Amino acid sequence: MDEASDRSEGRPVDRTEPELAAAARLLASASRARMLKALSDGRPLSVTVLAAEAGVSVPTASVHLTQLAEAGLVRAEHAGRHRYFRLASPDVAAALEALAVIAPPDPTPVTTLRAHSRHNALRRSRTCYDHLAGSLGVALMGSFLDRGLLCRQENTAPPGARPARADQPASYGREVTYHLTERGTERFAGFGIDVDELARGRRPVVRYCVDWSERSHHLAGALGAAVAARFFDLDWLRYGISPRVVHLTDAGEAGVRDAFAIETAD
Repeated sequence: MDEASDRSEGRPVDRTEPELAAAARLLASASRARMLKALSDGRPLSVTVLAAEAGVSVPTASVHLTQLAEAGLVRAEHAGRHRYFRLASPDVAAALEALAVIAPPDPTPVTTLRAHSRHNALRRSRTCYDHLAGSLGVALMGSFLDRGLLCRQENTAPPGARPARADQPASYGREVTYHLTERGTERFAGFGIDVDELARGRRPVVRYCVDWSERSHHLAGALGAAVAARFFDLDWLRYGISPRVVHLTDAGEAGVRDAFAIETAD
C-alpha cells in the first residue's frame, strides 16, 4: 500500500521512517540496478562504461545517473572534461549486497564463454565496495576466525525466537557479532595494518557482510577495507577486465597460503 492509499484512508503518513519505497523505485529499473552493481567495484567509472554495463545509450545512462545522484546513492567526480561516478558511501554497497542475498537468480541464460567466465570470476573473488567478497573473501574470514585473529560472539536470541539451525544460510541480524582479538591486533600490525589508527576513524573497525554467492559472512568495515588495500599494495591482487572482478596474482596465491593458510584453485 502506497502513501496515496494511506492518505485516502485517513491514516497519517509517518515521516520519521525511511522512505523505502523511494529507494525501491530507483532500484526497480534494471538499468540503474546494473550500474549500481558495477559501481560496487568501489572505483569510479565513466558514463560510457556504465552505459555499456547497463546495455543502454550514454544519454540514457546519464539520465539514470542523475536520478541516482539526486537520491544520494552515487556521486559524480570530474577529471578535466570527463565525468566519473562512484557509490556515495559504503552503506550503499552494503545495502546492495544485502538485497542480492534475497534477490531471485538472474533468469538470463549464460550462453557465451565470456559470460560464463565472468560469472565464475565474480563468485571466486570480487570487491564489495572496498573489501573482498566471493569465495576468497569468505575463506579469509574463516582463516581469521580459525587463527584467532577475530572471535565470533553468539548473541542471545530474543524471547520466543527459534534457534538458528547449523545448516541455515547466513543472514543479517543481531544473532552474531565479530570482535578483533589482541592476537589479531598484533598479527594485522605485522601485516602492515595499524588497527589503532583504524579505530580512530568514524567507520566501525569490524563489520560483516553476508556474501550473496557463498551465503556466508565476509569481513567488511575499516579492517576489511584495510586488508583489501594491503593486498593491492603487495601486488597480491589485481583488478580484472570486468567491474568488481579481482584476481590473485602468483605472489598473492603464495601470500595467502603462507600468511593465512588459504589454498586457492581456479
